[in-house]
Amino acid sequence: MASAPASEPTVDAPLLTRLRGLRPTLSPAEDRVAHVVLADPRQAAGLTISELARAAETSETSVLRFCRRLGLRGYPQLRLGLAEAGARSRTVGEDTDFREGDTIDDVVLKVAAANASAVEETAEILDRRALEAAASAIAGASRVDVYGIGASAVVGTDLQQKLHRIGTVAFAWNDPHVALTSAALLGHGDVAIGVSHSGATIETVEALDVAAGRGATTVAITNFPLSTLATRADHVLATAARETALRSGATASRIAALTVVDCLYIAVARRDPRRATTAVAETRRAVEGHRVEDGSPTGA
Repeated sequence: MASAPASEPTVDAPLLTRLRGLRPTLSPAEDRVAHVVLADPRQAAGLTISELARAAETSETSVLRFCRRLGLRGYPQLRLGLAEAGARSRTVGEDTDFREGDTIDDVVLKVAAANASAVEETAEILDRRALEAAASAIAGASRVDVYGIGASAVVGTDLQQKLHRIGTVAFAWNDPHVALTSAALLGHGDVAIGVSHSGATIETVEALDVAAGRGATTVAITNFPLSTLATRADHVLATAARETALRSGATASRIAALTVVDCLYIAVARRDPRRATTAVAETRRAVEGHRVEDGSPTGA
C-alpha cells in the first residue's frame, strides 16, 4: 500500500491549475462555480459572492465551500487569486477547443498556446520533493515497470527508453494482462510507475495495486492529484494539461506528461552522472552504423 497518498494539490500552486486538479472531486454545486470561474477568471474576479452564486445557480454557502476546497480562507482571497490569474499574460481560456468559423491560424495558435501552457503550468506545480523521492527510488531499483494504456502508453514507452539509455533496467507495458503478470513478479527494491492523464484508467490502477502489494515503490504520473491512481501511489507527479470534450487525448496532455518524464529522467541521471554519460555514449555508438553519414539516401 502507498505510504504517503496524495491529499490535495499544493496550496502554492497557481489557483486555476489547482482548481482543474480538484475539479473531478467537486460536488455538482461546486462544479458549477468552477465552470463560471474557469470560463472567464477576470470577469469572475469582479463579481460579488452573491453575483457569483447566481451565475453558478447555487448558494453563497456553496461558493464559500468552493473557496475552502481550494485552500482559501474566504471569498476575498478567491477574488484576488482570480484577478491575478486573469492578468497572466499567457493564460489560456477554458475554451481552447475548435469552433465552427475558426481559421487555420486560429487552430495553430490555440494548439500552440495550449501546449505551451501545459508545459509551463506543469513546471510550476510539479512537486519537487516527490520528484526527488521518485528519482531516488528509480536510481536504486533493480527493476522498473511502467504501465500506460492508450495515449499514456506513448509516455510510458518514452520513459522506458530514457531510463534504458542510462543503464536502468526498465520495461513499459501497455497490454493489461502482461502488465498484471509483470507487476506480480516485482518486489521490494523495485519501482512501478503508472501513467494516466485521468488517473482513473482501471487497468493502470490494477497494475499499480498489484505492484504495491508485492512491496514495490509506486509512482503516479497524472493530471489529477486526487484521482484513484494518485491515492494508490507512494509518490505523485502531477501534470497541468487541459482537455475538453473535442480534444480529449489532446497532445497537450502528453506533452505535459513528457515534461514530467524528462524531469524524472534527468533527476535519475544526475545521481550518477558519470555512469549515465558513459551509458548514453555507449548506446549512441551501438547505433552509429545505422545512420546515413552524409544525410543523403544510400543505394542506386
